Amino acid sequence: MKTKVGIDRIHFYLPPKYVDMGLLAEARGVDPNKYLIGIGQEKMAVTDATIDIVSMGLNAAYPIIQEEDKDLIDQVIFATESAFDYSKAAATYLHESLGIHAFAKSYEIKEACYGATAALQIACDYVRLRPERKVLVVASDIARYGLATGGEPTQGAGAIAMLISKNPSVLALEEDSISLTDNQYDFWRPDYLDYPLVEGKFSTQLYNQCFIKIMEEAANKHLDLFDTLKGLCFHLPFSKMGKKALQAYQDYLNSKEGSLDPKVVLAFNRWLEVYPDLIQIGKQVGNIYTGSLYLGLISLLVNGTALNAGDKLGLFSYGSGAVAELLVGQLQVDYRKVLKLEDLNKRLAQRQELSIEEYEMIFSEKLPNDGKTHLLEPSVLPGDFYLTKIDGHRRYYQQYKTQTD
Repeated sequence: MKTKVGIDRIHFYLPPKYVDMGLLAEARGVDPNKYLIGIGQEKMAVTDATIDIVSMGLNAAYPIIQEEDKDLIDQVIFATESAFDYSKAAATYLHESLGIHAFAKSYEIKEACYGATAALQIACDYVRLRPERKVLVVASDIARYGLATGGEPTQGAGAIAMLISKNPSVLALEEDSISLTDNQYDFWRPDYLDYPLVEGKFSTQLYNQCFIKIMEEAANKHLDLFDTLKGLCFHLPFSKMGKKALQAYQDYLNSKEGSLDPKVVLAFNRWLEVYPDLIQIGKQVGNIYTGSLYLGLISLLVNGTALNAGDKLGLFSYGSGAVAELLVGQLQVDYRKVLKLEDLNKRLAQRQELSIEEYEMIFSEKLPNDGKTHLLEPSVLPGDFYLTKIDGHRRYYQQYKTQTD
């Protein structure tokens, strides 16, 4: 019997500030329903200068790394498309701050929003060959398109951390998956630009096309696909994206077959039934790029009352440019016990709403790049990591502790 491998622990970090999407729409002269209903977003997480991809990654990972894990983690893999260094991997900062043993390797992965899935697959393959070892996967991003741009309402920020091990507590991943690569320009950012270039309508079309191709290939190779998947998780740059893909696939099948097989209809109904649970947290956060698929997974696990241990879930990952993949995992007996619901609910409740003026001011902040020493004041919650100093173009991080800590 093969050893189960997959996500043993998973945790999410979100910044402590947000902007209300209805107010943002009014400030931009747009009908609020375009944001609230059209793309399905209610709030957007906002970061300031002391919160970057490393500090968010640390805050996501720190609560799920136990002392005994530090000598068992052989890789720290950091997935991001918001890197601030063309050479040094963000993973090296986590390796040091989390106290992982010196002989672990740490590196960074990039392929738009697909990067975390590539990291997860590498991690699972590593543990399958070395079942006594573990791998830490972190996805951390800050999605930015510029003030008053077409992409502004699909901004956001956050980080996901996943500890990969044998006999996982959350989700055991199957070895087989279906992947696809299609070299396209739907979203990209040359190194000389501050913000990405986006072909919005084409990106949605390409996402849908990739989803259809992946699902058709998966159905051809796994005839029981529609019978076995209790839910289907999506990469969600905005909460309506997955539903658009399901509709596109349904339209494709209708045009191809005339009428859908009853088991296919039942599968679509199951997937649509759990879809509202999939998007609950993302609606309050926005786009977190590499972590968006796994934020949806957390949301489904937290809110999905129809789910049970043993249920199988599909995870559709998409990264512009474009790479896509469908993974299948099985929920484990103790998955609800390791989700740290109290911490998640506390962070959602403690967030500070920004006025549009405050948001725009924070958005326009830039870190000094003169190479001199700069100390930064914390804007995070007590116990959180933050960027505390820049010195000689080097970044330093520490936990924010109050005098009573």
